[in-house]
Amino acid sequence: MSLIVDVFAARQDNFGYLAHDAGTGRTAAIDAPEAEPIRSALLHRGWRLTDILITHHHGDHIEAIPALKSEFGATVTGPAAEEGKIGGLDRLVEAGDTVLLGESRFEVIATPGHTLGHIVYFEPEGRHLFCGDALFSLGCGRMFEGMPGPMWQGLKRLRALPDETLVYCGHEYSAANARFALSIDPGNETLKTRAAEIEALRAAGKFTIPAQLDIEKAANPFLRADDPYFAQLYGLEDADPAEVFAAIRKAKDNFS
Repeated sequence: MSLIVDVFAARQDNFGYLAHDAGTGRTAAIDAPEAEPIRSALLHRGWRLTDILITHHHGDHIEAIPALKSEFGATVTGPAAEEGKIGGLDRLVEAGDTVLLGESRFEVIATPGHTLGHIVYFEPEGRHLFCGDALFSLGCGRMFEGMPGPMWQGLKRLRALPDETLVYCGHEYSAANARFALSIDPGNETLKTRAAEIEALRAAGKFTIPAQLDIEKAANPFLRADDPYFAQLYGLEDADPAEVFAAIRKAKDNFS
């Protein structure tokens, strides 16, 4: 049976997600940014929350855990490496583990950098990737805790997923990310097409997610740090791609 994904807005610019296993009726919230939008989405769909899958410890991804767990008795799964920073975890997982939601299976992938223990959940049958703040459309999360090498390796793991993978990220940052990407890669035709699509979607009041991973592989500069173009752009022709990634990340941090 298939996995059904409901996408909705939460907080100021978070995405909220419900992942519903059609075969068994089990439903997971991917992260817990805000209780009321999650309740409303459940009510609208007629689903009951059974699980919460957490990607990392930041408050805008875990704030609603206590309220949702109290109301629904949901089982909360999250990164073992961040156990001490996330209250209410029932199951700890790490890279290589599998999480079952009824008949749906999620693979846990390590993506350290935004936080040291950040993980993502990939559902291979339907090719759904719930990536928190590790990867955004045309961007990636700020490197708050990690180092360039491990963060780049985590992004390469995501880049290696099938082209047809649908990317469900934690925030609606696509328009800002497009402006930065175009500033450093103005000749990229795939990027220009995606940027125009994002502009049209936002103008129509629509979400820019899910993104298609094949488009991200071609257009997202943070997934292309090993492209010689960027090494030359930053004068790092002989450097490791992780150093190029760090240069792109620094440029984005300073971009306005």
